[in-house]
Amino acid sequence: MKTLIPVFMIVLLLTLFAGCFPGGGSYSPDDRAGFFSGVWHGWIAPISLILGLFTDGVRVYEPNNTGWWYDFGFYIAVIAGFGGIALSRKKKKHEQST
Repeated sequence: MKTLIPVFMIVLLLTLFAGCFPGGGSYSPDDRAGFFSGVWHGWIAPISLILGLFTDGVRVYEPNNTGWWYDFGFYIAVIAGFGGIALSRKKKKHEQST
């Protein structure tokens, strides 16, 4: 029962945020993704990559975007998200060895 609750929560969150994935049809040439959408898409990029393998409509990167500002938000989120994880692992590893 303890493992069923986290699995249910993950499925619920993925279903809830399914409309927020890049390339999902939320944006159009008239209504483009901006900076904050770029940040969100950067944070969920690994999930988008996995879903994109099995779903035609999901992309890692939104093609209908505002340009430089979307790119800036996307890369800030990717670097901060994945770089932050690596830095925390190095710090923990260094503290354990001393």
